[in-house]
Amino acid sequence: MTKPEFLKLLDELLELPPGTLKGPEPLGSLSQWDSLASVGFIALVDRHLGLAVDPAKIGEAETVNDLVALVQGKLQ
Repeated sequence: MTKPEFLKLLDELLELPPGTLKGPEPLGSLSQWDSLASVGFIALVDRHLGLAVDPAKIGEAETVNDLVALVQGKLQ
């Protein structure tokens, strides 16, 4: 999976139009990013990348790129 494909999945998770997320967006600026979205992110990463992400690391993320960095090893 490429970064743009992963960002598209994040768009879907957050119910944003495809192509909305580019990476530098602060999570705090996304009204859709909440605790439920965090759980959805964990499920998305597990389902699509077969990766378990530490919830504490998600809590430390400040931008979309920080979320991408958590799965970078699985992206092409």
